[in-house]
Amino acid sequence: MASSNDRRHITCDICGRNDMQVDMLLTTATGGICKECAFRIYSIVDEAIDEGFILPSEFGKEPKKQVSCEKLNFTPKEITAFLDRFVIGQEEAKKFLSVAVYNHYKRINEVFKQNKKKKKASGKNGTLENEKSVLEVEKSNILLVGPTGTGKTLLAKSIAKMLNVPFAIVDATVLTEAGYVGEDVESILTRLLQAADYDVEKAERGIVFIDEIDKIARKSDNPSITRDVSGEGVQQAMLKLLEGTIVNVPPQGGRKHPEQKLISVNTTNILFICGGAFEGIEKRIAQRLNTHTVGYGASAKNARIDMDNLLQYIAPQDLRSYGLIPEIVGRMPVVTYLHPLDREALLRILTEPENALIKQYTRLFEMEDVKLTIDDEVLEFIVDTAIEYKLGARGLRAICEAIMLDPMYETPGSGKKEVHIGLDFAKAKVSNITSTL
Repeated sequence: MASSNDRRHITCDICGRNDMQVDMLLTTATGGICKECAFRIYSIVDEAIDEGFILPSEFGKEPKKQVSCEKLNFTPKEITAFLDRFVIGQEEAKKFLSVAVYNHYKRINEVFKQNKKKKKASGKNGTLENEKSVLEVEKSNILLVGPTGTGKTLLAKSIAKMLNVPFAIVDATVLTEAGYVGEDVESILTRLLQAADYDVEKAERGIVFIDEIDKIARKSDNPSITRDVSGEGVQQAMLKLLEGTIVNVPPQGGRKHPEQKLISVNTTNILFICGGAFEGIEKRIAQRLNTHTVGYGASAKNARIDMDNLLQYIAPQDLRSYGLIPEIVGRMPVVTYLHPLDREALLRILTEPENALIKQYTRLFEMEDVKLTIDDEVLEFIVDTAIEYKLGARGLRAICEAIMLDPMYETPGSGKKEVHIGLDFAKAKVSNITSTL
């Protein structure tokens, strides 16, 4: 009778230990693998997926898409060059935005690297040894100030497209304090979660564009005695969100589905870009600059001030006097302005960007094997109409749609191979809508 010592032991194919020397050993047809080696292999493969070195189609899942230090190879100049493909003009705003976004994700990637080192150190030694104090760089949220139709939303969209991060647009006009009719501030993160397909890690590296931020300005110069539920109250609720905190977010919106399970989202690494027209803030800027000063030196001082574009002199104190509370101004340290678009810029917007309006209409007709030609005088007429009614770049599409409506309605199925848009035709079509512009 053979003793237990004579029994053949199965060994791990990687480390060589047998089933008596390990806690668990998974057997295969030809050998086995122990628990420690299996865990080590899993860690190596998972790290390779995170770094993007392999595409694990054999595992039936996609690699994690996240902005890591190795993948963010864009310099501020390269970010600006990318924005030039979609946004005409606004060089100052592009420069501010490019530097702020570059520094923001550089900061995230530095934290990512440090956490990675800590994880490896703790895995090797069990504890962290000689951990050095690390300088923590705070994030810089951005405020874009400019008239309607100057490209605030397009700038933020283009940045998110380049970085391939989740992007959400939120209208601040619908936000109210908790408990009142409207949307809670947490709904901002609900939109971002939806854009990230409810991947929390991905959403925590996203970008949120809060439009119409000027509409939540304080309704009077003095702190509110009564409830200012859609003004100062919303600003107070947004403070921690902008600065960085862990927020319990209702994934489907909080008020219609009160029974849902909340998702915790850390906003520390979420970049908030706010935009607003701030109608009438030029008067406050002029008042601060003392443009009406009387005296011998007044004319010399005023000569150095561009009265046609006072927005370029905007400062935090102007935002405070407009109605933003000091705490929220401090959480948006990067403030830049967008110039009103002149005639030349609007003409370029119609034809030059990759997604220019005229290129879009040309492509729509090409799908029907029809060639579209538009006279240069028509383009100038479209721009002049947008300037006359102060519609900005956003108004160009409304005017183009009015001109293109009948050709797009009649051409499909007609057998035509060419459509020509002349000035008289354009004027006749636009005259029908100018009363409503």
